[in-house]
Amino acid sequence: MSWADVYPWSIPETGRPVIRQVYDQVRGAIHAGALRPGGRLPSSRDLAVRLGVARASVVAAYDQLLAEGYAQGRTGSGTYVSQDLSGVMDVAAPTPASAAAPPVVPQRAHDMAAVAALAPSLEPQAFSNGRTLMDARAQDAWSVSTRRALRTLGPAHFGYSDPAGEPRLRAAIADYLRAARGVVCEPEQVIVTAGAQHAVDLAARLLLKPGDRVWLEDPGYANTWQALLAAQAQGVAVPVDRAGLIVQAGVAAAPDAKAVFVTPSHQFPLGVAMSMGRRLDLIAWARTAGAWIIEDDYASEFRYAGAPLASLQGLDGGERVIYVGTFNKSLFPGLRLGYLVAPRALTASLSGLRRLADRQPPTLTQAITLDFMESGQFAAHIRRRRLAYKTQRDALAEALRRRLGHVLEPDVPDQGMHLIAYLKDGRSDLEVEARAAAKGVLARAISPLYHDAPPRPGLLMGFTGFPAKAMDAGVARLAAALET
Repeated sequence: MSWADVYPWSIPETGRPVIRQVYDQVRGAIHAGALRPGGRLPSSRDLAVRLGVARASVVAAYDQLLAEGYAQGRTGSGTYVSQDLSGVMDVAAPTPASAAAPPVVPQRAHDMAAVAALAPSLEPQAFSNGRTLMDARAQDAWSVSTRRALRTLGPAHFGYSDPAGEPRLRAAIADYLRAARGVVCEPEQVIVTAGAQHAVDLAARLLLKPGDRVWLEDPGYANTWQALLAAQAQGVAVPVDRAGLIVQAGVAAAPDAKAVFVTPSHQFPLGVAMSMGRRLDLIAWARTAGAWIIEDDYASEFRYAGAPLASLQGLDGGERVIYVGTFNKSLFPGLRLGYLVAPRALTASLSGLRRLADRQPPTLTQAITLDFMESGQFAAHIRRRRLAYKTQRDALAEALRRRLGHVLEPDVPDQGMHLIAYLKDGRSDLEVEARAAAKGVLARAISPLYHDAPPRPGLLMGFTGFPAKAMDAGVARLAAALET
């Protein structure tokens, strides 16, 4: 009696390709040790009869096993398990699950798994942050730009392109930043990324080596802290007050830091803007210490009380500041397109690092965005969104004051895409977050975003992704959560 007579063959089931099922069974027999290297496989005809399948399916499965090196043919003799597997199969002999030692998972893998758990909800929930609204005019214009880009596809779209991005788009971004944000740059300093987080990661990997100390805002953006963790740098928590990052506290804690990551136009999460005095102090420290400033300007387009604030990069002249921006906030998150402006000394190295990450940004997405900008639709969209988001911000703040003013104190920012509602009654913001989630409301607790500074309990509530008329209903659900 041969192994083929006792091996637990199963008749292929519907729903999966028969060839694949036959292949899996024969390969499983090899891995299980039922068929040893040098052993003869049943003839294709016999196995087809045993499994109740067409002989052609078995022949195709055998061909795949031959191609992958599991089997070898002998003219006039049949098909055999490859002798090349002798040493490998002895080493890889199956071990009972109860006796097998689990693989050792590096600590960084656990850390990155924790980062994945921080990802925002994929479902649009009031009041999730970072969401945007595109009105019908912008959607129609984007469709027109898409059709125009498709009609004009050229050879550049079917091959490799510049890792830093399409030259015309980089020029358009440079023109926009010079006019809107006072950024000092030329197109060759612009590098197109997948978004602000991608840009921050590139900067961290280029500038920092394991153990380097880096200033980070406290409280601050969790993903920036995790990017520094991935780079094996040492984060130094620098407190934030109503005037932004307290530069002197950073100098006292780590005067030799190699870099600082900062959100000066709309501090995350508190929403404050860094004062001019602090901005100049930060630039002066960076020049003295030989440090780099990474300026995350993620929501600068949306300022509701006057013109956008001057960028740090413009104040510095572009010598020590890496400026980071994104279309994912100004247009829509699914676009996955952002940019950084590199100091000239770092342009080539950041472009090279971006090439190693994923070769180049998608040319079609760049072409559509370029058309949207050159047609004037981007500027018009920003003007309309600024007005709409201000209305949405005010509607949320008013609903919170009217319905929950006895327990929440909304802090209404002059810019950005979210506000903070501070808890008055000493209740845990983590508890409130959990209760709100049970009612279908996403109100993020900010206490986990603090590190060394004493946390002030509050809820981070986005207002840009939901129309003004939806605010009352969302706040009513939050009230139900707070009052239970």
